[in-house]
Amino acid sequence: MRNIITTPNPLLRQKSTKVNQITDEIHEIIADMIRLSLEWEKAHPYELSAAMAAPQLGVNRRIIVVRDDLSNKDNNGFTALINPEVIKTDSKIIKDYEGCLSVPEIYGLVGRPKKVKIKALLEDGHEVRLKAEDFLARTLLHEIDHLNGILFIDHIKDESSAFFRMNDKGDLEPAKNYDSEIRDNPELFPEDN
Repeated sequence: MRNIITTPNPLLRQKSTKVNQITDEIHEIIADMIRLSLEWEKAHPYELSAAMAAPQLGVNRRIIVVRDDLSNKDNNGFTALINPEVIKTDSKIIKDYEGCLSVPEIYGLVGRPKKVKIKALLEDGHEVRLKAEDFLARTLLHEIDHLNGILFIDHIKDESSAFFRMNDKGDLEPAKNYDSEIRDNPELFPEDN
């Protein structure tokens, strides 16, 4: 039975391998990713499980799932993207909050391109090219980072006062002293990364 893995699990820092054939095992991995995303969301009432990458289940394959409607928590549909690859990004960088199922209790302001164009295979094997902007672009880039062993915290580890925690009302608050605990934690930021 697969579960969501969290830092400091070293599997999160590995580069994922390409999917050469879409088999029953790949379909099972995708189904587990969707199921676990929704289970996580039920346990976190203030948050939306927007997407997940296979490495978050300890599966070293280039697969992500993205929620079909990022503004509607009642829509439980996800689309699987296999071997997603960034073709082009916008030069305009936007900072916004990110969190991650595999980096519990830590949120941060991450700068990412406003627009992205990617290509990938759908679960049925058809190739698609997608243009995305704003939150969807951010989500896709966050998940593709996972496939390369990169976590969102890697983009902000050198900035001051960029980490946040969620309070019991669902609001993000500056992490204050927690900032240095995050930055100085070798389990979150291995030297070889």
